Amino acid sequence: MVMKVATPEKVASITEKVWQSVYGGSNSGRHFYHHNHHPKHQRRYSYESEDEYEDEDGTIQLMQMGAERSKNVLILMSDTGGGHRASAEAIRDAFRIEFGDEYRIHVKDVWKEYTGWPLNDMERSYKFMVKHVQLWKVAFHGTSPRWIHSSYLAAIASYYAKEVEAGLMKYKPDIIISVHPLMQHIPLLVLKWKGLQKKVIFVTVITDLNTCHPTWFHPRVNRCYCPSKEVAKRALYDGLEDSQVRVFGLPIRPSFARAVLSKDDLRRELELDPDLPAVLLMGGGEGMGPVKKTAMALSESLYDKDQQKPMGQLIIICGRNKGLVSTLESQEWMIPTKVRGFETQMEKWMGACDCIITKAGPGTIAEALIRGLPIVLNDYIPGQEKGNVPYVVDNGAGVFTRSPKETARIVSEWFSTKTDELKRMSENAVKLAQPEAVFDIVKDIHELARHRGPLANISYVSTSAVTS
Repeated sequence: MVMKVATPEKVASITEKVWQSVYGGSNSGRHFYHHNHHPKHQRRYSYESEDEYEDEDGTIQLMQMGAERSKNVLILMSDTGGGHRASAEAIRDAFRIEFGDEYRIHVKDVWKEYTGWPLNDMERSYKFMVKHVQLWKVAFHGTSPRWIHSSYLAAIASYYAKEVEAGLMKYKPDIIISVHPLMQHIPLLVLKWKGLQKKVIFVTVITDLNTCHPTWFHPRVNRCYCPSKEVAKRALYDGLEDSQVRVFGLPIRPSFARAVLSKDDLRRELELDPDLPAVLLMGGGEGMGPVKKTAMALSESLYDKDQQKPMGQLIIICGRNKGLVSTLESQEWMIPTKVRGFETQMEKWMGACDCIITKAGPGTIAEALIRGLPIVLNDYIPGQEKGNVPYVVDNGAGVFTRSPKETARIVSEWFSTKTDELKRMSENAVKLAQPEAVFDIVKDIHELARHRGPLANISYVSTSAVTS
């Protein structure tokens, strides 16, 4: 028997009471005036059959009579970790490739732009907590019970409902895509109380490969796009229907997913040794973790002392950590080594290498799988990244160890006595990869919009003074 922590009915009653206090108890979308708001603060965004509309910069765009306007897609994200923005931009780029100007895409952190503390401070708070991982572990698991996070979000909504409304209405969305676990509940409540829930398509794209916080799952979304079967099972357990759930994979930017690369050509371009196997050591965007210790251990283990020559070469990506770049550039290396800062063309560096060492970030894992790179996972953030370790290891695409010396030993064996294991893991990685995920997602959203019918008759009325 499967038992849930709290019933949806009890959660809804808490939320209803909060929102009735904010919006005066009306959910019709017609009587949407707070007692403090004078009609002069009202601003109407109309998508009715007109021959002009107001663009986001305030200019009036003229349309030919009968012409179908571009549909507005609002992607809600936050820079709490790099994966949310990366997924949002991948979806944006895939829409442009597949559908051209049929959709106008807005990637926005509405919380940061329109609300106050704590919503507008999530980025700084998250970075602080993951540097003190026990804090993050407590926050992640402590807010997992539904009655806790639902009550918390309802309380936040009571303060910032109007501000969130203003942020959403500015972009006049036909489609809203959330790529963040805290950007389902409040926007969906805004749509419900404005009478727009059946008109605006709302989908969630989950950016965690395995372990997910329950706030990702909301029963009123039109679609929940899951990166793995494990996440889909959690979605169904948390009350979503089969018809709402799709398993396509993690959205990776099209320039990476569809890149056709030759390892030999890349090595010439990047000035790498054409014959030595190469290992890519990643420190993430901020260059965190045991990068230096691991690099020094690799320098020693990949040097054949008997034959007095290197067995492999090393590429180190330090991200934005300029201090780490300077420190590593001043080191004496026993093997060919390249030290790089923040890189925007990771598809080339991955394509030129034979394996990768990284923490268990979902985006890096998904990219490594696409490139067929066996993975050595050397760390993970408690909570959302913990499940990524068995996702890689149990599928035979990599190993996990926190020890720099053990990491170096594994790589040296892959490059010498266990080349068959390296090849097998590379094949498993390719099988696990889902390079077309982002295109499958945008095509499915397009089908939702097509079956929904004309999206032009949506009338937005914002009651927030923020838009005045």
